[in-house]
Amino acid sequence: MNLEYFIAKRLNGGTSYKSSASSTIIKIAIAAIAIGMVMMLISIATGIGLKREIRQKVSAFSGDILVSNFDGNNSEETVNPITINQDFYPNFDAVPEVTHVQAITTKAGMIRTAETFEGVVYKGVGDDYDWSRIEDYIIEGRKPELTGDLNNEILMSTYLAKRLGFTVGDKAVIHFVNKENTRFRSRSLDIVGLYESAYQEFDKIYIIGDRRHLTFINKWEKDEVGAFEVFVDDFDNIERVNNEVYENSGSMLRSISIIQRNYNIFEWIKLFDFNIMLIIVVMILIAGINIAVALLVLVLERTRMIGILKALGGSDWNVRKIFIYNAMYLIGLGLFWGNLIGLGILFAQKYFGFIKLDPSTYYVSEAPVLINGWHILSLNLGVFTICVLILLIPSYIITKISPVRAIRFE
Repeated sequence: MNLEYFIAKRLNGGTSYKSSASSTIIKIAIAAIAIGMVMMLISIATGIGLKREIRQKVSAFSGDILVSNFDGNNSEETVNPITINQDFYPNFDAVPEVTHVQAITTKAGMIRTAETFEGVVYKGVGDDYDWSRIEDYIIEGRKPELTGDLNNEILMSTYLAKRLGFTVGDKAVIHFVNKENTRFRSRSLDIVGLYESAYQEFDKIYIIGDRRHLTFINKWEKDEVGAFEVFVDDFDNIERVNNEVYENSGSMLRSISIIQRNYNIFEWIKLFDFNIMLIIVVMILIAGINIAVALLVLVLERTRMIGILKALGGSDWNVRKIFIYNAMYLIGLGLFWGNLIGLGILFAQKYFGFIKLDPSTYYVSEAPVLINGWHILSLNLGVFTICVLILLIPSYIITKISPVRAIRFE
């Protein structure tokens, strides 16, 4: 058996230190590691979860990459049509990372009631539209049925429905301006479902329905659409994929990624990584300093034992290992309680959502949580390793203890 580990185990298993002067300091050190671990787990799980949720939400409603005319403007409305007969539609075989392509057309309009009016953007979609990406956000009613003949069914946000006084089953009259801006063209549409994404930029203006209405209003050909929304399988490589999409989508078309279209949002999201790293560094430093202080106190309390071990032939490193093993046990104890409490809070948030957020600021109504086993394992190993390395510095004081003076130490 490892002698140093055996002695450290006996020290940890004994009750003498629990009633000694170091008891409070040891408890503070364990608590510091546990609290630090809780803070790091929460910051990583919620930070990464929030990034993923915002990214997926923006992507679900506007696509990862938008392919449109070069001469189109930068507004929410698609002005100049594109033929739907493209080499990359419906399957973008030239770029394997592309998982789905869907044709859309958007047009600004206005809904007026007896009490109020709202400016809206009608997003016209077809039977190629991937409803699975937004189905979770439909909280009442159903999605429009677009597989048959032209119909008047639309999906409206709860935000617009409340402001206009609509419910599922009501009719909404949308007034569109034709391209000559001379007169309105109106459509009476049936509200068959309400969605709520908490993505305010979309909820405030967008209505989803059959794009064939806009083809008729814009006086386009049947095979003309406004743009194509492209989805990719790996968001981390979206800029590279965007370049490949651009190279393979024709010289008269441009492609713009979701990051470029929503620059402010994604620049804000980038700050999450810095905040998470800052919290991890601060918490590890606090935990390391506390465990180092606890080790120093243990050394001072066991000065006589150190002298006896040295007098019996123990080397400085052998004695240092005893106290490092002792401190490693305390680190493990702190990590255990930290993981227990931290994961408990995270699972409670994941299943009960008791921490609420302002959707106008964070684009979600409750703090999302992403519990990743590799993140948790890496964090535990990292904290444990760094704290042990920090312990090598204060344990060096053992080499300065003289056996003769230590045995006589009171």
